[in-house]
Parts: sequence; structure tokens; C-alpha cells
Amino acid sequence: MQYPLIEQIGDPDLLVGREKEFNNFNKWIDNIPKRLSKSRVILARRKSGKTAFVQRIFNRLWSENGAVIPFYFAFTEDKIWYPDLAIKYYRVFASQYISFLERDKKLVKEYLSLDEIKQYGIKNSIKPFITNIDLLIQDKNSESYDLMWENAISAPDRFAAYFDKRILVIIDEFQYSSNYVYLDQSKKIQNETLPGSWHNLVESKIAPMLVTGSYVGWLIQIMHKYLKAGRLKQIYMSPYLTEDEGLQAVYKYAEVYQEPITHESAEQINKLCMSDPFFISCVMQSEYEKRDLTTQEGVIDAVNYEISDRESEMSRTWGEYIEITLQRINDIHAKNIVLFMSKNADRDWTPKELKDALHLEIDTDEIHKRLRILVQSDLLKEGVSDIDYRAIKDGTLYLILRNRFEKEISSFTPDIKKGFNEELEKLKKDKKYLQGKLNNLLGKVAEFQLMTDFRTRKKFSLSQYFEGVEDLTVLNIINTMMRFKFQRADGKDMEIDVIAESDCGRVVLVEVKKTKEKTGLQIVKDFMEKIDAYKNRFMDKRVLPCFLSVGSFTDEAAHFCKGNGIGTAEMINYYQQE
Repeated sequence: MQYPLIEQIGDPDLLVGREKEFNNFNKWIDNIPKRLSKSRVILARRKSGKTAFVQRIFNRLWSENGAVIPFYFAFTEDKIWYPDLAIKYYRVFASQYISFLERDKKLVKEYLSLDEIKQYGIKNSIKPFITNIDLLIQDKNSESYDLMWENAISAPDRFAAYFDKRILVIIDEFQYSSNYVYLDQSKKIQNETLPGSWHNLVESKIAPMLVTGSYVGWLIQIMHKYLKAGRLKQIYMSPYLTEDEGLQAVYKYAEVYQEPITHESAEQINKLCMSDPFFISCVMQSEYEKRDLTTQEGVIDAVNYEISDRESEMSRTWGEYIEITLQRINDIHAKNIVLFMSKNADRDWTPKELKDALHLEIDTDEIHKRLRILVQSDLLKEGVSDIDYRAIKDGTLYLILRNRFEKEISSFTPDIKKGFNEELEKLKKDKKYLQGKLNNLLGKVAEFQLMTDFRTRKKFSLSQYFEGVEDLTVLNIINTMMRFKFQRADGKDMEIDVIAESDCGRVVLVEVKKTKEKTGLQIVKDFMEKIDAYKNRFMDKRVLPCFLSVGSFTDEAAHFCKGNGIGTAEMINYYQQE
């Protein structure tokens, strides 16, 4: 797969899990060519992975070069003049459309000028490009800015109709279209009604839309006001992965960031971070000076730092979010309401019930007014009836709110670390549970799991992991690496998946195959070629070759391994603390 659109997440491998969500959207995308897919909106708070998700959809569709042409446009918090937005929108669409046709990934981010788009249209007899560019320039000169904008945003739908194509229009952070676009060049008069431009386009079945927004209440208000509620099917995305996916994320992030962990600490990180990939990444990259993610105490300290220290990435990110959402009613009553309801998130609350439970000195009308604003600010949500309200079940948000507001409200400093210790003590009692989780992940992060196990166990005989090993000497591991690269004598590049060095001069070289298919003879022979090259390159080392194949081996491959002293395994015999 190619990545012409540089994904905001960084290393593409960091996008872990979301299997359920991708399966759902894959079915939706498969129905686009048949004109059966209704436009959608993904609703989720900031740092939930929405942008990474839709950018991956774009890259997948672009790479497949199939029946659906992707178009991605992101609104930002930068002010922009209305006609400039029209030109920018059209340039992005045309450039990405041409990049799809020509398989030129540079054009996904390096947009063509209007003149270059027109010249491409002339050269390739694409009449809409020629007429669209002429009209954009003509309308700008005559200050017909509404016509410019209509020309730009209707382009995907018009191209889909003209060429009988299917185009997926992805608009990221749609809510910013309502207050960062200006009617005047001095950027003083906001074009607040701009979202209404998509009023009819959102119903297109040949160019359906996929919209995202980080401020759910704000975006829902825009949809109700300008797009009519039923025109965009609402898809809520949880910021949390499944438990297994969260554990996979811990291993993957530890691998990418080169952060030492153990199997036990991986599960602890996942537990305390609630399988929240953003939370996990913050802990992995934490600036906490004494960070040590190989012990329970170290994990707790790193997690607590990200929650409680105002300078941590986690705290700063949530601080911005809370500041924006509470700026309209930043008083102690609102904070008290949010914190109380977050603690009691298992039921709905009415204004009168909150007044009685919290002994608030304001009347129920004032409480109701604050509740409505808190809903619009994405800190609460509406309940069953018009006077029922409930907390957002967001454990990460609750921890931040508790750390920020509990002392101010009750003169009580929360002991969050004590709660973390209690959580992990419960977890440590069930070792079979951890073993099962690790077995489920084998094949997704097998190399890192094996390296982690070698590093954690330290002293072992290879027979504890692999069958058919000839050397039963107990090893004392002093160094482990993944994807070790070296050059053969003739200059050819070689790579070993996992390498572990013992203080006795022995070195374990492991090839890892994670696919479900059986490993065949040729693959094993290729590994043997690496072993011979390594021996010639590092003649002072005694090499112990092993092969981990999740999908097992063919009979020929197994026979070859046995005859050449290559240890074999289909699973990892995980380390367990005594």
C-alpha cells in the first residue's frame, strides 16, 4: 500500500486496531459504485483517531486505484478569505483527481496551479477543467464570490456525473467551516452560513461525503441548522480501542519509540491508559525524568505524570480542550456539575436532582442553562427526556477533570496513584488472563513480543522456546535487537528479525513469519542464506538459528530445519513472573 497523503499519525504502523470500524466502512465504500451509500459523519472528541482513520481510507482507495476516487480536504483553525477558499478547494480536488488518474502521488500534497490544471485539461481533452478554471478566474475578477464557491464545491459531484465516476468527498474538521472563513479580505466578517453550501451535495450518491468533527456538540448544531439532521448518517467513534487492540498498540508504540517494556508492564500500561491510543502514545513519549516502563511503579509514575503535570503532552492537550469547551460558563458550579456527573455516569440526572445532590445555590433554570451549554461543549450529553442529562463515559476525560477540579471544588487533593495501584494489584492476580491476551496478539507484533520475552527472561535455554535446538546451554542475554541489518560480502543487504546476544559469545538469530500460511522450503532456505552470511561476517560469534512461524511449516520446510539445526516454534512460551 502507498501513502501519498502523509498521515497525521506519523509512522503508518502506529494506526493499530479499529478492525470493527474499518469493516463497517469497507462495506459502505463497497456500495458506493452501486450508488447505495449515504453520506456519513464521524463524531468523536479530539485525539480519537478520526483523522488517521479517514486519511487511511484515502490512501487505501488511492492505492487500490479502483472504482472509487478519493478526495480529502481539511478545514483548519486558520482564517481564510472566501474566494481564496474556493480556489484552494478546487486546486486540491483537481490535483488529487489528476494524481489518481496519472498515479502521481506527489500531486496529492503538491497542488497544481489553476493554469496547470487548465493545461492538463487541454492536453487530455477534459473539458470541465477548462471551463471551470475560466469561470473561477472570470468570477473572481467580477467579485462574484458565491459563484466561485459553488463552482468549487460542486466539482466532485459534477465530475462524477460527467465521467460516470464515483468520488468519495472526505472533509476533515467540518465544524471549522462555520467560523474561520471570512467574507471580507480583511477577515473581520465571518461567513457563518458556509456549511449550508453542502445542503444538496450531501445527498449525492455518486459523490457521497464523509465528514468528521472534533467538537461533537458544535458539529451537531451545524448539521441541524444547515444540513438537516437526516442527511448525514451519524457514526460515533470511541476514542478507545478494544482491550486486545490496546495491548497491540502498546507493543507497536514501544517498538516504534524504542521504549523497553515487559509483558506485565505492557498490560499495565494498557489497563491504566484504558486502551486509549493517544494516552498510550503520551506515556511512551513522556518527558517524566524517571520514566521506567518495565516496572509497576514506573508505569504508575509515568501515567500519573501525564494526567497531573500541567506541562505533559496529555495535560496540555486536554487543557486546551477544556479551556475551549468551558470558556462560556467557566464557573465553579459548571465544574462541580461535570465532575459529579462524570463520577456518577451510570444514570441520567435532571436539574432538580443535581441541585439537591450538590446543594447548589442557583435555581433549576440556571442549572438547566448550564447543562445545555455543557452539552454543546461536548462535556455532557442529553438523556432520554428534555430535562435528562448524562455524563460522557470517557475515562480519560474523567481523570483529567478530577485532577483539575476536585481540589478546587472540595479542598481535597485526589490520590489518583492509589487508584492506579489498586487497579494493577487486581490485574496481577490473574496471570492466565495475560497469557491469553498475549496469545491472541501473536502474529501481529510477534517480533516485539519475542524480543520482549528474551529481554525479560534473560537466562534461559533455547529449548524453552524452540524445538529441535542442538545447543542446550543456558544463555545470559545481554543485548536484544529487532530487524538487525548487515551486508553480505558481495554487498547484498541482509536483515535478521530478532537477534539476542549472550555473554558467552553465543547469538540467537530468529526469523519470524507472522502470516497464517505455512512456511515453505524456499523461505527457510533464504533464512539459511542469512545465517551463512552472518557467520562469515561475524566469525567470532557462535550462531544459534531459530524460526518462529505462526502458520506452522510444510513437511519439507520442517525436515530442512531439523537437518540444519534450526530450532522451530509456532508460538511463544511466555515469561511468567514467579
